[in-house]
Amino acid sequence: MKFEVLTLFPEMFEPINTSIIGRAIEKNLIEINLINIRDFSKDKHKKVDDTPYGGGAGMLMKPDVVWDAWNSVKSKNAKTIYMSPKGKTLTQAKVEELAKEEHLIILCGHYEGIDQRVIDSIECEEISIGDYVLTGGEIPAMVLIDSVSRYVSGVLKQGSKTEESFSNDLLEYPQYTRPEEFLGIKVPEVLTSGNHQNIEKWRRQKSLEITLKNRPELLKKANLTEEDKIFLKEIEAKSNENMNFS
Repeated sequence: MKFEVLTLFPEMFEPINTSIIGRAIEKNLIEINLINIRDFSKDKHKKVDDTPYGGGAGMLMKPDVVWDAWNSVKSKNAKTIYMSPKGKTLTQAKVEELAKEEHLIILCGHYEGIDQRVIDSIECEEISIGDYVLTGGEIPAMVLIDSVSRYVSGVLKQGSKTEESFSNDLLEYPQYTRPEEFLGIKVPEVLTSGNHQNIEKWRRQKSLEITLKNRPELLKKANLTEEDKIFLKEIEAKSNENMNFS
């Protein structure tokens, strides 16, 4: 998987070269190339922005500079992503979809964004990482690279993605490690029982419980068994009882 990142601030991407992603780069499982958009400015002062037509606060990235930077890395099999708060929210399904691509070009806006003409001409897909605005697209680009890279073959150990949050439209269950007792709190007894059937049941129910509490909308998409539905009704009934007694 090759990532080409078009940015005004390539130095911001240093953290992406560490940990799991750093090892994936060393193994040539992924490739991250940083292209400085400023290098394509024809202005002697390397200016890349200008005031927007119609007025308004802030500056806008110039279309010619962005266009030339994009043209320097485009290819027939490349998919271009523009990190933008106006885009569709990044989901686990989209992450897995993008991981099937061979070449991703990621465009990072800055200031007030990019001239719309170049966005339309590139025909890029706009993606947001949440309903909030950041100073630029660099941090969202790192989020995209990190999340997509995890689904590139060989980056993670086999089986490590199957039970994590969002893999089955449920949030992940709590996990524990040694020591068995910490701050007076013991690891749940079922996890030390050696009974794998009971452990799997406990983990499933904890995932359901946490999802119901923190992201109940996910349950509408989850593949729930009859046992799951009964368990959720029991939790809701207990919650209603506690509210009545409060």
